[in-house]
Formats: sequence, structure tokens, C-alpha cells
Amino acid sequence: MEKAEDGPQGFLPPFEHFATQAIHVGQEPEQWTSMAVVPPISLSTTFKQQAPGQHCGFEYSRSGNPTRNCLEKAVAALDGAKYCLAYASGLAATMNIAHLLKMGDTVICMDDVYGGTNRYFRKVASRMGLKITFVDCSKLECLEAAITPDTKLVWLETPTNPTLKVIDIQGCADVIHKHKDIILVVDNTFMSAYFQRPLSLGADICMYSATKYMNGHSDVVMGLVSVNCDDLYERLKFLQNGLTSHPQHELMKRQSTGCPGMVTFYIKGNLEHAEIFLKNLKLFALAESLGGYESLAEHPAIMTHASVPEEEREVLGINDTLIRLSIGLEDAQDILEDLEQALKAAVPEHMVRN
Repeated sequence: MEKAEDGPQGFLPPFEHFATQAIHVGQEPEQWTSMAVVPPISLSTTFKQQAPGQHCGFEYSRSGNPTRNCLEKAVAALDGAKYCLAYASGLAATMNIAHLLKMGDTVICMDDVYGGTNRYFRKVASRMGLKITFVDCSKLECLEAAITPDTKLVWLETPTNPTLKVIDIQGCADVIHKHKDIILVVDNTFMSAYFQRPLSLGADICMYSATKYMNGHSDVVMGLVSVNCDDLYERLKFLQNGLTSHPQHELMKRQSTGCPGMVTFYIKGNLEHAEIFLKNLKLFALAESLGGYESLAEHPAIMTHASVPEEEREVLGINDTLIRLSIGLEDAQDILEDLEQALKAAVPEHMVRN
């Protein structure tokens, strides 16, 4: 007879409240003014801000949107994690994790892993200066012997794909965490959060190709990463965003048939004048992104380029008076009138004359 604390056939008991968490965490109707029981799908790529850098929790959909927040909260609960981040695919999640490393760092990867993971480490990451060592981590002595001062990340699958070797996650974690600054990643795709919680066994990162069991309907391509460490979360969250750039105007003229609707200018005055201008815009939404049918305005130094160090922003000319516009498809006269009234509100007459 099974002990009360045991699960079926001697396995661990099922994780408590799993079904309730899957159905309810992150999906509370009270978060929506409509009180929708099923979270609405958010289609917007960008979100209006109340003032430069003052948003309601969302800036740009790559960083997150209301629907994705629901998913990330639910998965974090199922993984017993503090945080979860969603990606466009499992390989996108893998690549984002690899970006935690730098040239010269060594990755120890279980020798039997998903072919796409093997291919990424061998043919892509290795060309970016990462050293990849494939090891049979089912043998803890082999893992221990493979660790060097350059080892910064260990990548496991358990069970492995496709031979179904089972790796001792806790045993590997004990070996790895005797060494400083090595991240243990467990690809939990085969097991899902229903059967296995790697973070509770000492892993630093639990990742999934959510296309598989975590979705379970064969109709979604997605990756998921769960962590408990605040620092790891912040580093991964930062890596989800890329930086915007723009070509030089003269080069544009030499190689293009025309120009897009992007306008960048310096407003007279200081940060206060820039903020007054942006707050007084009525047709333009204060939001990141560009290229949509609607007109958008943003303050690069506070919004899209805030992560660029201040001294570098100064060299580049991205100061407190720089404003970027993405001109939409509204009537030209309405666009001009909106800009004019906002400029008048922000810049005193004597400053304009001077």
C-alpha cells in the first residue's frame, strides 16, 4: 500500500492546487474594467504613456502586454517560480539565455539534447565566441570533471530528447553550485510543470518549448523561462528588448526612393519644455514604436534610449530636448495644427523669437 505522502506508483505526490493555479492565477476578472472571465487578447504593439517614461505598466509589446502578463503569472505559479518570461519560440528563449554569457565563457551541455539546441550551440553560439562542451551529465563525476573556471552555464534536459535518459537535477545542482557564478538551466519541455519543477531541485532557470506539453494543442509556437532570482530576471528582461537605430539622412538620399514618416527635432528650452509639449499633444499618442497608421510621439532620452548611458547619450545628441515623431496617416492639416498648439503651450513667445 502506498504511503499517504506518496503519489501513484511511488512517484512524488502531485503538486498541490495545480489545476486551480492554471485556471485562475494571473487571470482574475477584477483586473479588467469589463470583468472578463477569459483574459482579452491584446493586439496593440505599443501603449500610450501619461508622460515620458510614465506608463501604466506597458511600453512596447516585446517587453510585455496585458495578455502575456496573464500567461507569465500563471506559468510562474505552476513552476513554483517568482518570475516567468514568454518568448516567440523555445529557441528564442534558448538564445536569450545564451545572451547572458560573454565571449570566452564555456557552456556544458548534456550530450543528448533536442537537435535544435545541439545545432544552436554547435553552429551558432560557438561562432559567437562561446565554448561548448557536450557531457553525459547523467554521470555526476563527468559533470564535475568538465567544470573549469570558464564554465558559466550548464544546460540539461531530463528526460533527454530522444533517448529519455534521466538526469539527477538536485545532484547536478549540488555539483554546480559548489562553484561560483555558474547558471544551471533545465529544459523541462518533456515533463512540463505538471510533473516536474526544476527550480525546487536547485535549477536557476527552467525553460520550455511551450509549443509542446505546456500548450498541448499543437497550435502555438512559444518559449517560456521561469526563474526565482531577481538579478537573473532583470538581466533576461533587459535582453528581451533590442535598441532602435536610424540611417544618416544623406545616405538615405543616395540609396532610397523616399523617406519614411520619421521626424526628430530639438525643442527650445529644457526637459520641462519637452514634457509640456508631449503632454499637450492631442492627436499624437505618447508611445514607443513607429510606422503605424496613427501618429506617435516619444522622448528618446527617457523612453526608447533610457538604457543608453547618459554620457553616451550626450555624445550622440540624445539629450532632454530631443523629441521623435512617427507621422501617421491623419490629415496633414490636423497633424500640423496639433504640433503647433503643443509647441505654443510649451515654448514661450520670446523663446520662439530668439
